[in-house]
Amino acid sequence: MLLLIPLLPFFGFLVNASFGRRLTKSASGSVACAVMLAAFGVAALSVWQLLGMDAHNRAIEQHVFDWIVAGDFRAPLTLRLDPLSSLMILVITGIGSLIHIYSTAYMHEEIDSEYARYFSYLNLFASFMLVLVLGANFLVMFVGWEGVGLCSYLLIGFYYQKKSASDAGKKAFIVNRVGDFGFILGVLLLFVRFGSVDFQEIARHAAGLSPEVAFGTLSLATLLLFVGATGKSAQIPLYIWLPDAMEGPTPVSALIHAATMVTAGVYMIGRNAVLFSHAPETLQVIAVVGVVTAFMAGTIGLVQNDIKRVLAYSTVSQLGYMFLAMGVGAYTAGIFHLYTHAFFKALMFLGSGAVIHALAGEQDIRRMGGLKSELPVTYWTFLIGALAIAGVPLLSGFFSKDEILYRTYASGHTWLWVLGVATSLLTAIYMFRLVFLTFHGTRATADVVAAAQHGHDGGHGHDDAHGHDAHGHHLHDAPKPMAFALIVLAVGSILAGYVGVPQVIGGSNRIEQFLEPSFTVSERAGADIAGLDAVREHQSEESGPELMLMAVSSLIALSGIGIAFFFFQKNPSASDSVATQFAGLRTLLSNKYYVDELYDATIIQPIKIVSEEGLWKAVDAKVIDGSVNGVAESVGSLSELLRRLQTGSVRAYAASLFLGVVLTLGYYLWR
Repeated sequence: MLLLIPLLPFFGFLVNASFGRRLTKSASGSVACAVMLAAFGVAALSVWQLLGMDAHNRAIEQHVFDWIVAGDFRAPLTLRLDPLSSLMILVITGIGSLIHIYSTAYMHEEIDSEYARYFSYLNLFASFMLVLVLGANFLVMFVGWEGVGLCSYLLIGFYYQKKSASDAGKKAFIVNRVGDFGFILGVLLLFVRFGSVDFQEIARHAAGLSPEVAFGTLSLATLLLFVGATGKSAQIPLYIWLPDAMEGPTPVSALIHAATMVTAGVYMIGRNAVLFSHAPETLQVIAVVGVVTAFMAGTIGLVQNDIKRVLAYSTVSQLGYMFLAMGVGAYTAGIFHLYTHAFFKALMFLGSGAVIHALAGEQDIRRMGGLKSELPVTYWTFLIGALAIAGVPLLSGFFSKDEILYRTYASGHTWLWVLGVATSLLTAIYMFRLVFLTFHGTRATADVVAAAQHGHDGGHGHDDAHGHDAHGHHLHDAPKPMAFALIVLAVGSILAGYVGVPQVIGGSNRIEQFLEPSFTVSERAGADIAGLDAVREHQSEESGPELMLMAVSSLIALSGIGIAFFFFQKNPSASDSVATQFAGLRTLLSNKYYVDELYDATIIQPIKIVSEEGLWKAVDAKVIDGSVNGVAESVGSLSELLRRLQTGSVRAYAASLFLGVVLTLGYYLWR
């Protein structure tokens, strides 16, 4: 049944891509949603079967066919379901289905062919992501890895007539090619080292080795794999594509940021946990890059005014948290946060889409305000998502984020923990700045909705019947399909974390126990997990530090909300005063630390100069074209000389023939 999970959305892609122009919108949307729901059903049945197996040997494999066979090397197309991939397929198909349902209403104003094109891309995106997480070896994973890169290009640049959208799509594609080059080199190095690309076989080989005390082959291979992860999961230095990904339709942003592409890098490290655990130098790099990315993106998010851009930098920051967890060896905590983040980040992106839908394409939060009473479903669900991501106690984000911070502190990385806590404060501030400016207070202008230009969301507009009356005074909340998705995700944002309640407050951290076999070698899983159980028991006896850190984390979250309330709700003039006082810092943050400009000056412009002045005008025009043209001119000159012998005169030809005969006979007579 495993093959059905990616094949069902792929079938939806084929239907809409082939026959979309002949289908009505309802038919296109129904097909796309039906195949995703069917994939979710098959995934749920497969996971149910997995749960019935022995806890230490939970794995289902489906060998489809031998893909590559060369001598002793085999790379079969094999799908493997274990606890880690089972969690991922439920997230991809479950949250992906909600995003598809939401899209049926959000994209309703598109013409039929564009509507079908959108859903074909969306189905294909989900299909490739499912291949990525179900692949049993690096080559099958790489098919999905490249597939999601292609689909991100297609969906981010969906409104290709708009230059900013097509540029954003190209930017995502090119930046990911840079990361993927490192990923390919890492896979090749592992093949040279172990003679295999199978995850389990590489893990078994690596488990028999001692962790590298210095930077060696494993460290280099894992570092190259991490380069690929920085591209897919938007970490320093390859994070620059993700904020621009908002140029696509808003549900696309939800799918990319929550359920598919950006989680691929985190998943890849978790899938190869045994390998990475034997490369502590690489893990240190991952932890540092993760926490620095989280903090930097958090500071940029403080001053962004586009509702989707704030959420985009929030995603970069939260992904940094996940990599921090991976870097300190807390693989279960990283995947736990990936899982909870999928709910509240999808919720907030879809909530922002509902706001944009109501305001006829407006995305600037400075032109919003006072929407709480007019968009109650959107407001309350969005608020739940903001509380969850801020880490407010008893919501899903609290459990997963607190677990990462605790594991970081417990592993002895105190300064990483300090940066993580500071990022947590920033998260609470900028998320509730977004809430207060969007939904509270009063409208910035009396007729802001009427003044909003249609098509601001990537060229996508809505008519008055879906946003407001002719005077811009009345707004409609999210239509039923959109509201359904928001409510389900809000419930998930509240409850999803309860699978990981820590022992220190009476839970059993069931998700940790469930996922741990995926981070060990199957033959040794029982012994490894027994050792981890002993560690947990020891930690439960020393619960004081964890409770204290949990209290600090909760206080930080509430403090951030309080700061946002003071500056952006109670006393906005204080916010303006601080902005004026720190105008230079604000300019720096508003311009995103000038990283794009730095890339342009140090990489793009030099390449452009070398390409134009060197390769084009010098090498191409002078050397290559000069050589070709020189040969042509030489042949032409010689031809000009030979042409003079072809006079066209019969008498001249007869004379030359007679002269030739005389000379020939004379030569032989002389001999």
